[in-house]
Amino acid sequence: MVGLLSDGRTGARPLPRRGRGGYRRTAGAAPAILSAEAETSEAETSEAETSEAETSEAETSEAAEIPGRGTVLRIHFTAEDLLSVRFADGPAPLLELGLAVAMLQRGDGGPGFTRWRRSLSTARTRAAVAPLRQLVPPTGAGPLFLDPPSADLDQGMDLVRRSTATQVRTELTRITTAGLPATTLLRHLAHQDRDAWQYLERAMRSAYPALVGTAWPRLRAGFDNDLAWRGRIQRERGLRGMLAGLYPGSRWRGSTLEIPAGRELDVRPDGAGLVLMPSAQWAGGPLVGRYPQGMLMVYPALTPLPFLGEPASAPDDPLAALLGRTRAAVLRLTSREPTTSQLAELLGISLASASEHARALRRAGLVATVRSGRAVHHSCTGLGHRLLAAGPDG
Repeated sequence: MVGLLSDGRTGARPLPRRGRGGYRRTAGAAPAILSAEAETSEAETSEAETSEAETSEAETSEAAEIPGRGTVLRIHFTAEDLLSVRFADGPAPLLELGLAVAMLQRGDGGPGFTRWRRSLSTARTRAAVAPLRQLVPPTGAGPLFLDPPSADLDQGMDLVRRSTATQVRTELTRITTAGLPATTLLRHLAHQDRDAWQYLERAMRSAYPALVGTAWPRLRAGFDNDLAWRGRIQRERGLRGMLAGLYPGSRWRGSTLEIPAGRELDVRPDGAGLVLMPSAQWAGGPLVGRYPQGMLMVYPALTPLPFLGEPASAPDDPLAALLGRTRAAVLRLTSREPTTSQLAELLGISLASASEHARALRRAGLVATVRSGRAVHHSCTGLGHRLLAAGPDG
C-alpha cells in the first residue's frame, strides 16, 4: 500500500543514493525518528532482508492466519452499525496495489497464485516492488495513509497528499513496531523528505501497471461477481448469515462477529457501520482499517484473480461469470459426486488445481466433501443446486 506526500520540507540529511537502483542503506545516514521500540540497526535490516530472500514461498505466509489457531478478530456491532453495513462501490486502486505487494510475499492461495507470482517475477517488477516491500508486509497491514479507498489512482494519490505528518509518523511507527525494519527509506518518509517520496512514487507508478493496471478489468469483475453472490446469500440467510459467510470459520456471539485471524483484535465501529470490500487478489484473512470514510474490511473474493477470465471473453453463462469457467464446471460435475481425481481427469486439469477448486466451492457452502476409504467425493449442496438452477441473479 503505497502513495505520495507532496510536502517535501525536511530537516533530515539527504538520503544516500545508488543511481537508478534506489537508496543505499548506510548505518547512521538518517536520524532515528521512529519510536525507540521500532528502531532496527541497518546491519539488522540487511540481515533480515537476506533472511527473507532465502525464505521459501511457502514459509512466507503467516501460520497464525490459518483458522483454528485460537486467535480471533471480534467486530462488536451495535444495532446502528448493522443498519449501516454496506459494500464499497468498487475495488480501490491503492488498496489493490498494496494487497498485490503482500501476496507476492506470501505462499498461500493455491496453485493459481503460485503461477501468478511466477508471471510477475520479472527483473523490472521485482525492482519496482522492492521499495514497497519495506512498507507492506505479507500480512497486508501496511500504513493506512498510503492506501485510501478511491475511485481511481489519481484520486487516491490526492487523498494521500492530504495526510498529515502526524498520521504518516504514527503509521510508520505502527508498522515498524509490528515487525517491519525501520529502514533509511522509512525514516526519511517520516521526515517528509522530498527525494524519498519521489523515489516511492516512481516505484509505485512502475509497479502499478503490472500488479493492478493490466488486471483491473478482472479485479472489477471479481468484485462484481462477489457482490452478486453475497446479495443472494443475504436474501436467503439474512444479514447475519451473509456476514458470517464472508470468511471460513466465522461465527456470531450475540452481536459480535468472531473471525479467525492472525491475532487477538477487538474492533468497534461505534455507530459508523462497516464497509465491505472483496478483493480477487487477496487470499489472506480479513483486514480491517479505520479510514476517514469509515471502517473498512477487505476480505478474499469468491473467485480468486488467477481463475477470472477477461470480461470481454466471458461466455454467455452467468454461472461461469460468477465463479470462473473452470470452477463453474467443477460445481456442475459435483452433481455426479466425483472424486478429486475424476474432476481432474474430466476437466483436463491437475489434481492440485481440482482440489483447490473443490476447496473454494466448499468454503462458499456450495460443495460438501466426504472421504470414502482413500477416495474423496464431492457433492453439490442444497445451496449449490439452487445456484445451478437459478443462476447468480436469481
